[in-house]
Amino acid sequence: MADRVLVLDTTLRDGAQAEGVSFSLEDKIKLIRALDELGVDYIEAGNPASNPKDEELFQFARHGLRLKNACLTAFGSTCRVGARAAEDVGLQKLAGCGARAVSIFGKSSLFHVKEVLRAPAEENLRLIEESVGFLKAAGLQVLFDAEHFYDGYREDPEYAMESLAAARRGGADILVLCDTNGGTLPHELGEATRRVVEAMDCPVGVHCHNDAGLAVALSMEGVLSGADMVQGTINGYGERCGNANLCTLLPNLCLKMGKEALAPGAMARMAPTARLTSEIANLSMDEHSPYVGNSAFAHKGGMHIDGMLKNRRSFEHISPEQVGNKRRFLVSEMAGRGALISRLGALAPELSKGSKQTVRIMEHIKELEAKGYAFEAAGGSLELLVLGALGRRPRFFEVLDFHVVSRKPEDDKNAQAYVKVAVDGRIEITADEGDGPVNALDLALRKALRVFYPCLNMMRLKDFKVRVVSGAGTASVVRVHIDSTDGVHLWSTVGVSSNVIEASFIALSDSIEYMLLGESRGWAETGAQNGL
Repeated sequence: MADRVLVLDTTLRDGAQAEGVSFSLEDKIKLIRALDELGVDYIEAGNPASNPKDEELFQFARHGLRLKNACLTAFGSTCRVGARAAEDVGLQKLAGCGARAVSIFGKSSLFHVKEVLRAPAEENLRLIEESVGFLKAAGLQVLFDAEHFYDGYREDPEYAMESLAAARRGGADILVLCDTNGGTLPHELGEATRRVVEAMDCPVGVHCHNDAGLAVALSMEGVLSGADMVQGTINGYGERCGNANLCTLLPNLCLKMGKEALAPGAMARMAPTARLTSEIANLSMDEHSPYVGNSAFAHKGGMHIDGMLKNRRSFEHISPEQVGNKRRFLVSEMAGRGALISRLGALAPELSKGSKQTVRIMEHIKELEAKGYAFEAAGGSLELLVLGALGRRPRFFEVLDFHVVSRKPEDDKNAQAYVKVAVDGRIEITADEGDGPVNALDLALRKALRVFYPCLNMMRLKDFKVRVVSGAGTASVVRVHIDSTDGVHLWSTVGVSSNVIEASFIALSDSIEYMLLGESRGWAETGAQNGL
């Protein structure tokens, strides 16, 4: 069992097949650079024979992309039934795209050969051997993706093994066993992988899909069974239920199994890379993701927090800093004063659990939560509240007046907002229009304050949620939760009112104030999350 495990990231190829994901050329270049910093060995960037965007990417990579750790890899398929490899346009494009390595897939399941490829069994073996040989003759490193290998092995193990032998005869450098349907169980994958490792004289990789929720476990079983390479995607993006999630798999391999799989020191970039990828993919980050999610090291229960304050090993299996994440203690009616003290540490280290100020702040928090506030996921508002209770909350601005007008939505700009603010005695009056009253209010408020604080040009709302917390119908009390970012930091604020505009305004103004607080302190003392 090798200590060094090779990693191929296919976020840009297999991950791009996920529903709702579409990467531009610029997106792909950003991700390639981030993945290279992470230290993966291969970045499967796309198929230059399938679309102009991927072809342009490889053309750009020839002259404008210098990578420190990763080998940019092209993807394609074996030649067509009845065709010669040397005459296949797709293979010709792969050979001439400028990549040093190429992954090509071919059928390893006799069922697929007969029902999908509609070719004789021997013809499929010819396609594999000849296609691999053509690419090897072009001077490329070739990874052969044995499509549907584990299903094929279950149905006809000898033919599945013959497909690998054909690729090896063609000169394949690495044989990649694919659980394409994602339905294989770990013990089945382990048995088949061990046989391949024993029979073949070259590195073996595993490529697992998550249709049974087992992609990470299957990949780990593959390594335990002798595989030298794992493949997957950041955040597990991929077709149907996704691929093996490298953000879970790689920490498991490196931190739990003692393997080497990334550039030295790069494991601490795992959480920032996950957030960057979700941002570029324009998908909400799954905050409950192991290792990299915002909730992965968040503690809420009073007994859990008490244990954590005594010994962090009591409720954490690793240190969050190892993967670039951050520990959080969630302040709520369930958490007690221990959680509050943990948050007060940086703001007021002189306070104790039993001090009068701590008790008073906790009681105030409980009163607000009884009215509908929830601070466990609104650390920005909580920090501002605590600073206010301690008499240490800076006043960056004061909103003297605002009103919002909404009209029948005949176009995109269907609401207008007026805002009057004061900063150090200076008054600024501004109006703006937006897509809905909250958007108009947000734009107008930041427009007025940018006169005094140009850094607000970097701020934008990342998420906006409204929830009814009490009452009935349209007269209900609502809670507005906002996630904001400046592109580097992420913070959350909350507002509650029976007026949804007022609740939004409270959360919006807190969000702006928290950013200004972070800027004034260089962000070092705030509880904002880093790593977008």
